Amino acid sequence: MLELRSVSLALGDGNGNSKQILNNINLTLEDGKFYAVTGPNGGGKTSLAKIMMGIYQPTYGRIFYKGEDITELGITERSSRGIVYAFQHPPRFKGIEVRDLLRIASKDTLSEKDYHCIMHDVGLCPEDYLPREVNTSLSGGEVKRIEIATLLARPGEMLIFDEPEAGVDLWTLQQLVSVIIEHHHRSNRTTLAITHNERFLNVADEVLVVAEGEITARGTREKVWPLIKDDIICQWRQKCGGAINDLNCYR
Repeated sequence: MLELRSVSLALGDGNGNSKQILNNINLTLEDGKFYAVTGPNGGGKTSLAKIMMGIYQPTYGRIFYKGEDITELGITERSSRGIVYAFQHPPRFKGIEVRDLLRIASKDTLSEKDYHCIMHDVGLCPEDYLPREVNTSLSGGEVKRIEIATLLARPGEMLIFDEPEAGVDLWTLQQLVSVIIEHHHRSNRTTLAITHNERFLNVADEVLVVAEGEITARGTREKVWPLIKDDIICQWRQKCGGAINDLNCYR
């Protein structure tokens, strides 16, 4: 479905210098599969997702989607072709209601009943949240749920989630992980999640490890887990305030 050929990315550091972010990435994502992208912070995971979405343009290399060269296409054009993206830190929209976002995302193809079902899926009461503005009155977890709801409403064929666990409490996280996994199995879309969450790693058809701007490992969870276990456990200890001590639970 999506292919990256020898893709590299260099970005300016604000001081007139250029920093290499991605280096010669070759990657093919197949239709209907679930991919989990993990690795150390700062390794290039989010940049890889933004290259796919068109937020960044590659310094070198080409990107193909369903056989079409989309390297020069921007976000809107890629979205119209079926690639959709959930930000690590979703934007807020003063003056726009949740119902408006769902209507725009679905291109007016869904009914009010559909909106209610989607809001229930992400754990928000539709009567309370559909008329609310997506502004600073909402918590980070609420905004994250609403953005995931907009992705579920879209007719896209490839969904990219950039660290859906970022900025949400553990209870909310478990719900969102379940929603994303269940939706993937129901819709048979191609799903890519940038994540440190073990549940995503467990269900993924393939796990990709990105470090220092390169794909350093890829394969099943059983193949990749020994290479990333220590980093994943460290991430969760930080999130849980050091409460995780039993390493056996991660086997």
